[in-house]
Amino acid sequence: MATISSILSPNLLQPHPTKHLATQQPQPSKLSLPTLKSHPHPQISTQFSVLHLGSNTKGLRRVAAVAEETTSVTAEAERRLYVGNIPRKIGNDELRRIVEEHGAVEKAEVIYDKYSGRSRRFAFVTMKTVEDANAAVEKLNGTQIEGREIKVNVTEKPLTSLDLPSLQTEESQFIDSPHKVYVGNLAKTVTTEMLKNFFAEKGKVLSAKLTRAPGTSKSRGFGFVSFSSEEDVEAAISSLNNALLEGQKIRVNKA
Repeated sequence: MATISSILSPNLLQPHPTKHLATQQPQPSKLSLPTLKSHPHPQISTQFSVLHLGSNTKGLRRVAAVAEETTSVTAEAERRLYVGNIPRKIGNDELRRIVEEHGAVEKAEVIYDKYSGRSRRFAFVTMKTVEDANAAVEKLNGTQIEGREIKVNVTEKPLTSLDLPSLQTEESQFIDSPHKVYVGNLAKTVTTEMLKNFFAEKGKVLSAKLTRAPGTSKSRGFGFVSFSSEEDVEAAISSLNNALLEGQKIRVNKA
């Protein structure tokens, strides 16, 4: 009778070594990084670029719209004139006729007090071009209307790299004090130095500053003056509230 060992294959009776088992593990994929590099797929890259651009179209349009709007606002500001110290009886039509002698006018608007209805002695005139605005400033600033010397300048110009350091210095040099007044209804032509000198006649002024529209050198029409004592504050308020500075009555009260 044949034995089991004689029937079975000798290979089946021998134990399987570890090395042999290892060879039975799945082989790694032949698709490797070098393979991808050597076989690029340009069509995939092209599709991605187109899709990426398409997904940002709205954003690009939004950026373009904001840029266009900003440019438009800046261009209008450069055409808009402030005209100060005008006689009270000068109205929109008459002011327009005066300015039109030096350039094309788009709009002229005298500013009136909402309570009394009286002219506040200043106006804004929008010219049709920047060249017209510059010509009007050159020809009209410092001239007289019915014996009053008028002030004419561009209302707002964007800050330049030269403006910024000087304004930052002006702000940093302001000496704050508990003895301080608020000064309102300032003409656009009033400077920090002018404000300081005006109040120095009534007390010992430590410092003065104008408040400006963010990102521009344009005065917002009010400022602050600091003094060395409370007596100086009281003297400034009693003497200079409703006083004329650059043709406008200023408001002075404790800050």
